[in-house]
Amino acid sequence: MGELAPERDFYIRLLDSDETPPYELLLLADPSREMVDRYLKQGTCYIAVLPEEALPQKPVGVFVLLLRDAETVEIMNIAVREDAQDKGIGTRLLQAAIEIAKAPGARNIEIGTGNSSLQQLALYQKCGFRIIGVDRDFFIRNYTEAIYENGIQCRDMIRLRYEVGEKALTRHSGDSIL
Repeated sequence: MGELAPERDFYIRLLDSDETPPYELLLLADPSREMVDRYLKQGTCYIAVLPEEALPQKPVGVFVLLLRDAETVEIMNIAVREDAQDKGIGTRLLQAAIEIAKAPGARNIEIGTGNSSLQQLALYQKCGFRIIGVDRDFFIRNYTEAIYENGIQCRDMIRLRYEVGEKALTRHSGDSIL
């Protein structure tokens, strides 16, 4: 497959019950198949597909939403195919996840990421999420193997929240996001 052009259109659809989840994408964001399977059972998986790709379509992105309570939806996983990263697709996928999460009337949309996930932390904040807490040693307690990103050990879960009705931060020229 050739180079993916920036700002390509994709559409988002629910993963059908008879489809195998796109683990190659889900495991980019969460290296534990056990953890992924756990929240796939409880949540709703959406895939982003390029309309012109031949069948069977290979998703360009994925996200999993989980209803936490009447007012809160959590984005449990969000990932973009490696050949599609750094082209704005992650931003657009996150914005789509926010819109879908708001549909059932959620007032809060939450997401968690590792302390070492620097690009993700920047992206989430640029899209209007604010840090609400740190779950110290989350990755030490819940993962058998150490995770390293950007030369940093992933130890803590940084919790962020998007409050529906708050304005997202504007992107400044020169900023690079996924």
